[in-house]
Amino acid sequence: MARRVAKFIVCYPFCLPVGISLILMSLGCGSGTPPSSVAATANPLVAQYTIQFSHLGLSAWVEFGPDTTYGRQTSVMTNSVTTPGGATLPILVAGMKAQTTYHMRAHVTWTGGSWVDEDQTFTTGALPTSPPLPTFAVTRPTPGLTPAPGVELLSLLSQAGNDVLSASAVDLEGNVIWYCPLEPVPVKLLPNGHMIMNLVTSLAEVDLACNNIRNVTLAQVNQSLQTNGYPFSIVNFSHDILVQPNGHWITIGQISKNFTDLPGYPGTTAVLGDVVVDIDTDNNVVWAWSAFDYLDVNRHLFGLPDWTHSNALVYTPDGNLLLSMRNQSWILKLDYADGTGSGNVLWKLGNEGDFSLASGGPSDWFYGQHNPGIVTTDGSQTSLAIFDDGNYRIGSDGLGCGAVPPAPCYTRATIFQIDESTNGASLLWQYTPGFFSWWGGSIGVLSNGDVEFDSSEPFDDNASQINEVTYTSSPQVVWQLNITGENAYRGFRIPSLYPGVTWQK
Repeated sequence: MARRVAKFIVCYPFCLPVGISLILMSLGCGSGTPPSSVAATANPLVAQYTIQFSHLGLSAWVEFGPDTTYGRQTSVMTNSVTTPGGATLPILVAGMKAQTTYHMRAHVTWTGGSWVDEDQTFTTGALPTSPPLPTFAVTRPTPGLTPAPGVELLSLLSQAGNDVLSASAVDLEGNVIWYCPLEPVPVKLLPNGHMIMNLVTSLAEVDLACNNIRNVTLAQVNQSLQTNGYPFSIVNFSHDILVQPNGHWITIGQISKNFTDLPGYPGTTAVLGDVVVDIDTDNNVVWAWSAFDYLDVNRHLFGLPDWTHSNALVYTPDGNLLLSMRNQSWILKLDYADGTGSGNVLWKLGNEGDFSLASGGPSDWFYGQHNPGIVTTDGSQTSLAIFDDGNYRIGSDGLGCGAVPPAPCYTRATIFQIDESTNGASLLWQYTPGFFSWWGGSIGVLSNGDVEFDSSEPFDDNASQINEVTYTSSPQVVWQLNITGENAYRGFRIPSLYPGVTWQK
């Protein structure tokens, strides 16, 4: 519920001649102070702060917190109005705990003036109680170590498939401070402050109140593929989505293709493989790539029909794409060339790929990996953070880890260094937490240099763990989030819910 403190001042000098405005200013009425209001949205944890104005070049941001020291703020929002006239600038305020009263005020500037609103209050609503929600518990196992600032953006997967917190964020104390009641795999924060989600049969961009901004459906993409002469249709969108500066969305899709009498698979087998599609702002496919055109269908480490099972895309500084193929235990570099590339596989990273691994054998590669990310790039040298689930890892005895964890089944957080000029690779850093998380996961290097990784299912079918550890030869656990009643497909530390803004607390 919103509680608005009355503040409609009787004098608005921006509506009056300059001379009278100056007199009112001398009387303390200010120069063009715009009226404002705070109201609830459909999301109980999100408020809408609205500023009414008749100024040119107006921009504003809102600070908020549990008391008048505030402590958090939104991004700066602007309005493109170029001529005087009545208009509004709405700002969504998110990052608040449920059933809590918050103080907030706007800081406004315009051509020739500025103004700070008086304090206002807003009381958030309650979280839904059905279905049962997961619980979050935070520990800091190593005294004296401080976690990187920000909040944890979560992509949760419910065993029942109906968790309202599937797309959510918690603060560093484990309090839920944002959610959107959809079920994405995954959710990501966009540079414009919206969230983007893969919803399997559609791709959606929503604002912080979960209002739909843009939606691309499977039917629209398949129609475009047919119109442009591609010989396949996508069964579903899968696992990841990138947003390019030109507004294009690049995502993974799964397609099915029949094969007859493959070795070990007599008769007809409908093999499930991956495609990558580049979708422009008119929802047309302008570039596409299919695994069936470049890889051997008889290499299936996890068996058939799920042949490749790609789970992540990374845009590289040279304009190409990295594609993480879990069921090949490979990361591929594709010739994308900002939408003009041939689609050729430039290299394959992993066991039996194109790189030689220094000072190690097959067991030292990653297996069944998730969520590679570029840490640093310097010419031909690139370091990659990779969450190494460990499925079917080849041990020193030549035997592989199965889905049930006998040795050598173990999971690692890793950083690899590769040199594209020599096709050499080395393991720079690893941390083995002591369990086997057989699916899901994510990893990244944080602003303070620590490494954070998410283990989707390290203990049982209904729990996950996210760890921040020091990037040292003997890593120490700095911060740990235990999630009960849910699996975290991905968990990311982001500076705040607003681009360009870091929340320290």
